[in-house]
Amino acid sequence: MKYLIQAPEAIHSVVQLPASKSISNRALIIHALCNSDSPLENLSDCDDTDVMIAALTQGKSTIDIKAAGTAMRFLTAYLAQQPGEWILTGTERMKNRPIRILFDALRTLGGQPEYLEKEGYPPLKITGTTLKGGTITLDGSISSQYISALLMIAPKMHNGLKIDLSGTVISKPYIHLTLSLMREFGIESNWTGNTISIAPQAYKPTPFVVESDWSAASYWYQMAALCDEQEIELLGLKENSYQGDARLTEIFSLLGITTHYTERGVLLRKQKEHCDRFVYDFVDQPDLAQTFVVTSALMNIPFRFTGLQSLKIKETDRIHALIEEMKKLGYRLRESEENVLEWNGERCTAEEVPVIATYEDHRMAMAFAPAALKLKEIRIEDPQVVSKSYPNYWENLKQAGFTIHTENI
Repeated sequence: MKYLIQAPEAIHSVVQLPASKSISNRALIIHALCNSDSPLENLSDCDDTDVMIAALTQGKSTIDIKAAGTAMRFLTAYLAQQPGEWILTGTERMKNRPIRILFDALRTLGGQPEYLEKEGYPPLKITGTTLKGGTITLDGSISSQYISALLMIAPKMHNGLKIDLSGTVISKPYIHLTLSLMREFGIESNWTGNTISIAPQAYKPTPFVVESDWSAASYWYQMAALCDEQEIELLGLKENSYQGDARLTEIFSLLGITTHYTERGVLLRKQKEHCDRFVYDFVDQPDLAQTFVVTSALMNIPFRFTGLQSLKIKETDRIHALIEEMKKLGYRLRESEENVLEWNGERCTAEEVPVIATYEDHRMAMAFAPAALKLKEIRIEDPQVVSKSYPNYWENLKQAGFTIHTENI
C-alpha cells in the first residue's frame, strides 16, 4: 500500500501532538522499578510504547518487541535484574541491530544474558539475577540507549554503578533526559567529566504526566518552513523541556521559523530571512536529521550535516536511505566522509512519479510527506510505519488540509 499525498495552498491548524515516546518508555521502566501504583498519565499511544506496556504487564516469558529498538535495549537491562527467565525477540531488522555492547556490559555487572541465534544480536535469553554493579567503561559514541538502559537499573545494583564514557559522547541530551526523569522519582546521580555515578538507592513512587513530543513537532515546523501561508499551533509542548529535540526551535530559526510559547503550547511564525548555507552538528539531535535534510534541499539551501554516526544503526541505515530517496526527487546528496551528509546544490533528473520508500522507518515517512508542499504531491510507500511513534500523523495532516488517497502497490 502507498499514500498519494496532495498539499493544500495554506495551512491553518491546531495540532494535538502525541506524547513523548522517549519520556514514556523511560517512565514505564522507572515506574516498574518503583513497584508503584502511582499513575502515569498521557503515555504515548504508539507501537514502541505499546510493546513496552505489554512486556511489563502481560507476564509472558517470550516477549516480541517487533521493531522497537528502545524497548529491546531498555527491557534487556530491566529484565536482567528481575527474578525470572525471558526470551526477547523482534522483527528481522531488529535481529540485525547490534546489542553486544549492552550484552557485554550486563555480563560484566553480573547479568546472565545469552544469545539465541547470531552472536552480537537479538534474540536474547535473559535470566534475571541481582546485579553486583561496579565500574564499567563504555564507548560514548555508541547509541545512548545502551547507556540509559544501564543507568535506570543502576540504583538497584548491589554496588551501584559508575560508567566511564570514552571517546566522543553522542546524544548527550538523551542521557540527561534519563537522569532528569530518574531525579523526578528520587534518584540522585553525578555526571562529572565523562563519568556518571549512581549509588545504590530506592526509587520513590511519584505521579507523573508525560509531555508532548518535540520530535513529532519537527514535522510541523518543517511544514511551516515549506508552506508560503501558514498558521500552526502545536499543543502540549513545554519551553523548559527535558527533551533534547526541543533544540529544534533554535535550529529551525536558521530556516526562518520562530517559536512563540503560549499557555497551550507553541505558535509558529515564518520570517522571510533564512541562512544561505546550513551547517550543523546533529550529534545531540540525530532523530531530526531526516527532517532537516528534506527541508533544506526543498528550500534550495545547501547543507553540511555532521554527527550522524548513530543514523546507520537506527530502523534503517538512514544516511543511505536519504541519499537514495532524495535522488528520486532530483537532489544528489553525498556522504562526503564518514557520518557527514551534504548537498552542494547538485541536481539530477527527478523521477516522473517518485514513490518514497520508508525502509520500515517511521521518520522516513514523516520527513518526506511535507515535501508535497513544494512538489504539490508525493507518494509514500508503507505509510503505516508512522504508528511506531505518531499513529495520528496522517489524520493530523488531513485536518490541516492535506488530501490523502490510498493506492495499491
